[in-house]
Amino acid sequence: MVEYLFTSPLKESDVRKLRVRDIVYVSGNVFTARDEAHHRALKWAEDGKKLPINLTGLPMYHCGPLARKDDGTWNIISAGPTTSSRMELYESDFIKQFEIPMIVGKGGMGQRTTEAMMNHGAVYAAFPGGTGALAAQSIIGVEKVFWLDLGMPEALWYLRVEHFGPLTIAIDSHGNNLYDSLYEEFKVNIAELKQKM
Repeated sequence: MVEYLFTSPLKESDVRKLRVRDIVYVSGNVFTARDEAHHRALKWAEDGKKLPINLTGLPMYHCGPLARKDDGTWNIISAGPTTSSRMELYESDFIKQFEIPMIVGKGGMGQRTTEAMMNHGAVYAAFPGGTGALAAQSIIGVEKVFWLDLGMPEALWYLRVEHFGPLTIAIDSHGNNLYDSLYEEFKVNIAELKQKM
């Protein structure tokens, strides 16, 4: 396990050196996207429409933040991760279309997304669930928010972060999957326990 501090936008060479169980902190810009933002962004790309920001090289956070506007300025109150499997339908195409190098969320993703990560140089980083207030402390500003018509959690939030993490690399760009390996370990341990009983 190695610990890294990266500044976005991320380079493919940085992402490719990451391995499962490495710890990453990110400073710079990230954006949030859940189901509706994925769907709209891909539809806009299909229709030849330009997105409101360039997503290339930016970490994407599966998150529906809770925000408050104070004197015209948005402040993020809580920003816990969303279960990433909800985005599995879109993620392979999203990585390819927008050159996304890092996805942050909870719970992991499927084989189709893992293959896209291998092909395009991306990783999946797990942020601990139930730590929305901790995540919000790393968000030092809201640069812009787009598509609020989708609702606050589904909007595309363009954020500035500092030492955002700790993020544990759970799927790397070489096809290694921490969730799969832990499941295999679990099966072995259960079999051994059953034999002892």
